[in-house]
Amino acid sequence: MSVISLWGGGPWQDPSKLAEAKEVAAEVEELGYHRLWFSGGFDPGILPAFGELLGATRTLGVASGIVSIWTATPDDSAEAFARFEAEHPGRFLLGLGNSHAPAVEGGGQRYDKPYTRTVEYLDALGDRVPADRLILAALGPKMLELARDRTAGAHPYFVTVEHTVAAREALGAGSWLAPEAAVVLDEDPVTARATAREHLAVYLALPNYTNNLRRYGWGDDDLLHGGSDRLVDELVAWGSLDDVVAGVRRHVDAGADEVALQVLGGGGEFPRRQFRELAGALIA
Repeated sequence: MSVISLWGGGPWQDPSKLAEAKEVAAEVEELGYHRLWFSGGFDPGILPAFGELLGATRTLGVASGIVSIWTATPDDSAEAFARFEAEHPGRFLLGLGNSHAPAVEGGGQRYDKPYTRTVEYLDALGDRVPADRLILAALGPKMLELARDRTAGAHPYFVTVEHTVAAREALGAGSWLAPEAAVVLDEDPVTARATAREHLAVYLALPNYTNNLRRYGWGDDDLLHGGSDRLVDELVAWGSLDDVVAGVRRHVDAGADEVALQVLGGGGEFPRRQFRELAGALIA
C-alpha cells in the first residue's frame, strides 16, 4: 500500500481551533498517517499554522497543499522553509500552486500567464528550497511536466482515478505522485452524495478544475448542480469503510505514491472518529 496522509481544510487554518488542531495532529501522528496537508489560504505570506503543527508533533510530515504563488512571494516561501527546516529538519514539504482566476482577481491581482508565473517563481526560489522538498499542484500536461522536471512531483487536487493514471504516465517512475482524495463514510447514497455535492459545488465553479475534467470527457450535464451521480462517485469515495478503502486503493493501483485523504462531512470540526477508522483500515 502507498503511504496514507490526510488533507485538511478549514479547522486546520482556524486560529480559534489551534489548540485542538495541535492535539489532533499529535493523534494523527500516533495513528500512523504519513503527512498532513492543508491549504495556505489567501492571506499574504506563509500561514503560521504550518510551523505550529510541526511544533506540536515529532515525526509527522506537514505539507502546504498549496501555497499560492500569487499570495506568497518566493522570499516568503524560502524564508519559511529555512525556518521550518532549522526547527524541524526534513518534515516540511512546500507545495506550490497557481490557484484560480476568481480567487486571484478577487484579491486585486491579474491572473495572467499562470504557467509562466510558476516557472518564474521556481527560478526566483533557486536552490533555497531543494527540488526534492518542493511539489506542484499540477493538473494539465504542461504543469505535470514542470513538476517532473523542476520538483519532487505533483499534488493533484480534485481529480478522478483516470487523472491519476495519466499523471503517473506523465511524471514517470522517478517523481512523487500524491493526489488528494475526498471520502465520505456514509452508506446512505442520498445523504452521502449530498455531502459530496456540497463539497464539489465549490470546485465546479472554478475553471481550472472544470477544464481538467473536460479533458477527460466529462460534459456539461456532469458539471452542473454539484455534479452528476457518475461524477460524484468518481471524485468522492463514499459508503462503508470497506467501500471507501476500495476507492482509495483505486488511486494506489493507478500509480499514486501517496494518497491525501480529505474526510468530508465534519461540519467544520475535526472528524477524529473517521481519522481513526480510516487509519485502522488503511495503515499497516
